[in-house]
Amino acid sequence: MNAILRKNELAPQIFEFLVSAPQIARKAQPGQFVIVMADEAAERIPLTIADFDREAGTITLVMMVVGASSWKIAQLGTDESLFAVIGPLGHASPVSAGGTVVMVAGGVGTAPVFPIARAFHDQGCKVFTIQGARTGSLLFWSDRLRSVSDELIVTTDDGTAGRKGLVTHPLRELLEQDTARDIRCVYAIGPTPMMRFCALTTQPFAVPTTVSLNSIMVDGTGMCGGCRVEVGGQTRFTCVDGPEFDGHQVDWETLMARQKTYHSHEQCSLQRVPLTAGN
Repeated sequence: MNAILRKNELAPQIFEFLVSAPQIARKAQPGQFVIVMADEAAERIPLTIADFDREAGTITLVMMVVGASSWKIAQLGTDESLFAVIGPLGHASPVSAGGTVVMVAGGVGTAPVFPIARAFHDQGCKVFTIQGARTGSLLFWSDRLRSVSDELIVTTDDGTAGRKGLVTHPLRELLEQDTARDIRCVYAIGPTPMMRFCALTTQPFAVPTTVSLNSIMVDGTGMCGGCRVEVGGQTRFTCVDGPEFDGHQVDWETLMARQKTYHSHEQCSLQRVPLTAGN
C-alpha cells in the first residue's frame, strides 16, 4: 500500500511522486487533496492531487521542501512506501462545459492547476493557461499544461524563460481583449501574493476568480484551526470548506499575516536537516 512507484526532482527542492493508491485514484477529482505521512511519528502533510490514473490505480503528488516534515518525505525513494495517504479530501473544483477559462499557475501551483485545466479542456472549454515562476529553472510540467491548453503563456520574474514579468501582465491583456466578455472564470493557484494580485486584476472586470488556499492547511480535518480564513466576512476552514474560494471575497491581509506565524519554525526545523534532499 502507498508504494512510491516513481520519484523525480522536477526543479530544485520540488519533487514529484507517483504513488500506488487505487481507492483514492478511483474517487479523486480535480481540486482535491490527500494527507500524507512519511512514517508513524511524522507530521500530517496536506498535498493537492496533481494527477490521477483510475485504471493504473495511481496518484501523482508534487511537493516542495519547506520544513523538516517535507524534507523527510523527500528522503523516500522508489520502492519505498509512505506510511499513510488519506483521501481524497476537500471539495472538487466545479467544472462545466462551454466558454473560455483562464488558468494561472504560479510556482508549485502548476501541479494543482493541471488536473483542473484538463477537466475544462475535456469539457470542450477554450483554455488559456499562464504559467509563472521566479526563474526558468523552477518551471516544470509546461508540456503537460500545453497539452490541455489552447494557448500557454510562460512568464518568469527574471526573463530566463518566456516573457519577463509577472503573471498578472498577460492576465490583464487577456481581460482587456475584445473577447474578455467571453471569459467565464479565472483560476489562480500559487503563492499567496500572486493569487491576491490576480484577484485584484480580475475584480474590475467582474470575472469570477477562484483561488486555492491549500498552502495554509495543516491537519486536513478542520480540528486544528490552523487553516482559518475570512471569506466574505465569515470564518471558513480551508480543509473542510475549501480548499478553493472566491478570490474576491478572501481577506488577504489577514491570511498573509497568519501565514507568517510558522515561518520561523519552518526555518528552524530545516537547520536540523541537510540542505539537499536525497534522490
